[in-house]
Amino acid sequence: MEQKQRFSVSAAPHIFARSTTAVLMRDVLTALIAPVVAGVWFFGWNAARVVLICVASCVALEFLWQVLMKKPVTVRDLSAVVTGVILAMNMPSTAPWWMLVIGSAVAILLVKQLFGGIGDNFVNPAIAARAVLLASWPALMSGSAYVTPFDAVSSATPIAIFSQTAEAVSSVTANAVIPPTMMDLFLGRIPGCIGEVSKIAILLGLAYLLIRKTVTWHIPVTMIASFMLFTWIFGADPLQGVLMGSVLFGAVFMATDYVTCPMTHTGQMIFAGGAGLIIALIRAYGGYPEGTTYAILLMNLLTPLIDRVTRGRIYGEVKSRA
Repeated sequence: MEQKQRFSVSAAPHIFARSTTAVLMRDVLTALIAPVVAGVWFFGWNAARVVLICVASCVALEFLWQVLMKKPVTVRDLSAVVTGVILAMNMPSTAPWWMLVIGSAVAILLVKQLFGGIGDNFVNPAIAARAVLLASWPALMSGSAYVTPFDAVSSATPIAIFSQTAEAVSSVTANAVIPPTMMDLFLGRIPGCIGEVSKIAILLGLAYLLIRKTVTWHIPVTMIASFMLFTWIFGADPLQGVLMGSVLFGAVFMATDYVTCPMTHTGQMIFAGGAGLIIALIRAYGGYPEGTTYAILLMNLLTPLIDRVTRGRIYGEVKSRA
């Protein structure tokens, strides 16, 4: 009588999980709904235009590249959509369409596909694209590029306002506009990039990601705590500092990228702590008012080293190779 096979022997890993790439990306997109809606609410349909162009460009470029290179088409995993939305959230609502397409090409083709596709890029594609655009067209990525529908708020970003003295502000602004209040900073009634202005929307997205266990607390909490600590050490208001600029959005949606952050919780806290320190240093002593982009990019480059230092020893492995 033929015996039935009772056990199936296969190679490791032996842990089964239902969290596919598409599921994880869908969770991130759901969390991004609040910042996107807030961006459209504050900046109008121009913000929606930016999101649509970035998403369409990222998806189209990834599809065309994979077809031309005769590779499996992976646009259904939604990673290109996530890259497009995050890139759009890092752009001013006044960004011209051609710059959005170039940014999408940098993110998808240069950073992601040329290094092997999803899982093989060594830096966050959306952040790298923003850095390239900021270096190439600074006038279109800062300053007068930031607009606000609220007449009572200055067109300058809060970081630019609070980094100047009262005399400097009054000499630059003809109407001596009053700086935004803490409530303005929290709700998003300020100039800035589409996704960074509304802190309450970002926190709603973080809460959803934590509830769904898409991310853990280690990177966002450590990065914000590190930034606030060093901001306080450098003599500035830590709460005001975290409510200005893109540090909160970066901690929640960019530093937590699975591919470019360390694998261990210890490594993630080192990664996030370093990013918070760099942002605080750039704001306090650098000539550039906002350092989130460069801080995360630098820590992305250090991720392999952090992984090597913090990874656990493999059970049963020879010590020289563990």
